Amino acid sequence: MRIAIIGSTGQLGTDLVKTLLNEHEVIGLTHSDIEVSDYNSCIILKEHQPHIIVNTAAFHKTDQCEEEPLKTFQVNAVGAKNVATISREIGAITVYISTDYVFNGSKNLPYTEDDVPNPINTYGISKVAGELYTKQNPKHFIFRLASLFGVAGASGKGGNFVETMIAKAKKNEPISVVDDMWISPTYTKDAALIIKKVLELQLPYGIYHATNKGYCTWFQFADEIFKLTGINADLKPIKTDQLQMKAKRPLFSALESIKLKEYGIKVRDWKDALRDYLIEKGHIKSASN
Repeated sequence: MRIAIIGSTGQLGTDLVKTLLNEHEVIGLTHSDIEVSDYNSCIILKEHQPHIIVNTAAFHKTDQCEEEPLKTFQVNAVGAKNVATISREIGAITVYISTDYVFNGSKNLPYTEDDVPNPINTYGISKVAGELYTKQNPKHFIFRLASLFGVAGASGKGGNFVETMIAKAKKNEPISVVDDMWISPTYTKDAALIIKKVLELQLPYGIYHATNKGYCTWFQFADEIFKLTGINADLKPIKTDQLQMKAKRPLFSALESIKLKEYGIKVRDWKDALRDYLIEKGHIKSASN
C-alpha cells in the first residue's frame, strides 16, 4: 500500500514511518511540505495518489489552545476536513489521530470506543470536531491515543514527560506531579504497531482506542520512571487544582479498547512499554546486556 503520513517527523509520525516502511511505500510529509489548515496546501496529496492518508498533524498545547481557539480549530478541525475531503476525492482511506481529551473524565473507569465524547476544553472540542469531519469520508479510521512518549519527542512540546522527569531529576530539582489525574501512558512505537495491524487486517472502519494497557496517575507514571532508571528523585504528589492551568483537564481519561480485543490484537502493559522505551533511549540497559 502507498501510505502518506502527515507529520512524519513528529513523535508518532516518526514511529509510524519506521513501522510501515519495510512493507509499504511510505510518503513522509512534514510541516514544511503541507499545512493541513490550508486546503490549497493539501492538494499535494493528490500528486502522490496514496491509498491511505494518515493525519498526525495537531495543535496540542492544551493551555495555549484556550488562548488560541481559532488556530486550534484551523489545525485540528479544518485540517481534518481538508484531509478527509481530498481523501474522499481520490478514493483514499483517511486516518485521523485523536485523543483521550474528547472525554470529560467523570466516568472514573477507562473509556471505550462505545463511550460518547463530552470534552471540557478547547483542545478536546476541536478534536471531536476533527473526528466528525473525518467521518465525512466513509473510508476512515479514527485512533484515539493518550499521554504519548516516543523516541522522537513531541514537536512543539520539547520532548515528552519521561524526558522532562529524567532531566529535572538529574539537575536535582524538586519535582511535583499530580496524583489525582488518571491516564493511559502510551509508547508511540506500540501505537504505531496497533495502527499498522488495523490497516493491514482491513478491519471495519470507525473509531479505535490505541493505547497501552492499564492506567495510572501522572505521579505513579513519574514514580515508575524513577524506579526503572534507579534515579533518586525528589518527587512529591500534588493536586491538579494547585497547578492553576488555563485549560480544564479530565481527571480520569484512561482509555481501553474493546474492539482490538474483539479482533485479537494484543496490547502490552504500559510499564513494559516504558521499560523498552528507556532501553531504546539508552537510559537503562536491557536485561540481556
